[in-house]
Amino acid sequence: MASLKDVQLKIGGVKKTSQITSAMNMVAAAKLRGAQQKMEDFRPYTEKFNQAMVSLSANMESGQFPLMEVRDVQTVEIVIVTSDRGLCGSFNSNIFKATEKLISQYESEGKKVTLVCVGKKGNAYFRKTGKVRNGYTDIMGNFQMFNARAIAQDVASNFLAGEADKVHLIYGKFMNVAVQKPETEVLLPVQPEVSELEDAAQAGVAGDYIYEPSPTEIMDVLLPLYMNVMIYHAMLETGASEHAARMTAMDNATRACKDMISELTLLYNKARQAGITAELMDIVGGAEALK
Repeated sequence: MASLKDVQLKIGGVKKTSQITSAMNMVAAAKLRGAQQKMEDFRPYTEKFNQAMVSLSANMESGQFPLMEVRDVQTVEIVIVTSDRGLCGSFNSNIFKATEKLISQYESEGKKVTLVCVGKKGNAYFRKTGKVRNGYTDIMGNFQMFNARAIAQDVASNFLAGEADKVHLIYGKFMNVAVQKPETEVLLPVQPEVSELEDAAQAGVAGDYIYEPSPTEIMDVLLPLYMNVMIYHAMLETGASEHAARMTAMDNATRACKDMISELTLLYNKARQAGITAELMDIVGGAEALK
């Protein structure tokens, strides 16, 4: 059985760890409120932007604009959005698994895969594979739209140069505080979601529009902006998901520390009782020997 001093040291160490995890839980909760608010404020903008893109691109051919050109896929690029920091449970691991599954799927078809990693964790994990074309680290803690614009321009330039025939975007989607799931979307060629338009048609609010200037001129401007919006939206979702996952992980760690303290306290009491019993037996044995 462990000595009393060893058990006391373990209890003290676990208590200090519990204080750290509890503090990190509170910090993550405070950051989550701001990140979640920004994400929820941007979601309606993303949906309406997507709806406008669907309406504009409905009667256009896929090859009419370079960013909408559908090609025979030989090379695929995957933009992965992860966190810069760890200690957030399996959040980043789930994104890694979704990415590896997509990579395996394309490589089994004989296609080449390259990666653009947004976030230090994803860059560090996939760097060893040799597939990382570019990495954006140390930006997820305090990112702005210009960060998303730089990433979008890099990805679009690579697509227009013919280095990638299709681009996927993988990020952590915020469902609620307890659930964050990896989300996979096609970023290029631009293929806006049609669900919003279908919902509008069912509600009887869809119709024909007269555009000024022409839809072609509008699309020339909106297509790059659409990529900026999609990447910024993914970064907002990942940021909120990271704080929620860290808050949950630190809460679980704090509870685990409390359980360990209870077990170590019980062990300490048993060791102390065993020590007292041994001392009493020595005293009784000595008294009997003097008789």
